[in-house]
Amino acid sequence: MTYSEAVQFLYSLGNEIQTAKLGLDRISRLLEGLGNPHRAVRFVHVAGTNGKGSTSAMIEAGLRATGVRTGLYTSPHLVEPTERIRLEGEPVSREQFASAFISVHETAEVLLRGGELDLHPTYFETVTAMAFVLFRDQPVETAVLEVGLGGRLDATNVVVPELCVITPIDFDHQTFLGNTIEEIAAEKAGILKPGVPAVFAEQRPDAEVVLRASARGPYTLSREFPMEQLQLDEAGSRFRLGGDSIVCPLPGEHQAENARTAAIALRKLGVSPSGIATTRWPGRLERVSERPTIILDGAHNPAGARALARYIERFFAGRRIWLVYGVMRDKAIDEMAQILFPLASCIIVTAPANSRALEPERIPAAGATITHSVAEAMALAREAGPDDVVFITGSLFVVGEARALLVQ
Repeated sequence: MTYSEAVQFLYSLGNEIQTAKLGLDRISRLLEGLGNPHRAVRFVHVAGTNGKGSTSAMIEAGLRATGVRTGLYTSPHLVEPTERIRLEGEPVSREQFASAFISVHETAEVLLRGGELDLHPTYFETVTAMAFVLFRDQPVETAVLEVGLGGRLDATNVVVPELCVITPIDFDHQTFLGNTIEEIAAEKAGILKPGVPAVFAEQRPDAEVVLRASARGPYTLSREFPMEQLQLDEAGSRFRLGGDSIVCPLPGEHQAENARTAAIALRKLGVSPSGIATTRWPGRLERVSERPTIILDGAHNPAGARALARYIERFFAGRRIWLVYGVMRDKAIDEMAQILFPLASCIIVTAPANSRALEPERIPAAGATITHSVAEAMALAREAGPDDVVFITGSLFVVGEARALLVQ
């Protein structure tokens, strides 16, 4: 089976959110059929609402900088599914992706014929198993594993990691995780394992109470290590943490907290956090053009929108702001609109090529220009003046399509 055929089959399994089947029975049986590849690698397991991908990327970069052979598993992807599984900082090749898919798919088919699986593993379960297979076969020494949805019943929660990390918890995916911060935090805390140490980023008080009560091993709160001499600019931040000088190349005030959390995690793993400076994490306040300045940011929930708004207000006050915005139907659209839209002089609403996308006409942006594809929206955004700033946001799916058009 070719890479294109593998990807087509994965997409045929249905959207990974809409068809999510939370629970560990199917993934556990599948992994048993594959020889339990998830038991062959040392893992760092990362959950949270916002910042878990960035924090995962920083931990992986820090480990790799010290000579550790690393793996990184994240979701979703921006352009190609290969981005979800990285070996030593680089996406796996199409050939590696297809080979891992064949291994997982053929095992699933055998188990289905034998009545040992109820249904073919979902998109996310399949790719998660593929990551475990590749991490085992390469082989990887330490892999950083980002939770897909929640934590307790997420397919990644089959591992017994060396360290758990929980980034800031906020509202998102309430249909699956609950309608209160306490309920959501309890789901995230489901990754905590007996005796396994954990690092908790700065949390809302109601989330922190749940995490403390759920801890099953020693834990560290990020605020126990104050950031000193913090400096923020458009390109990132730098600060001192104990005896270490931390350079975070990811922009945004929120990324400083993610960097602090990653640095503490790296110390717990026994390595220097200096490698955080080498982190690359596309689509998160990523500047891809000058004159006009074009910045991509996958702010897809209220907490992400607030972080983006703070960045705009801090560094682009007085500049003319353009907003290219598209969003999924299951998001807190009105709240995000109230946070971001007042900051923009020109709003272009759009929809990515995704079945979950909200129709542009239903996005609450008075006076906005309506487009029906990201390509059409980008064509209009190119009319921005040389001193204007264009933010492309609302969904990582919008960011991914725009990035494919802008970054060669």
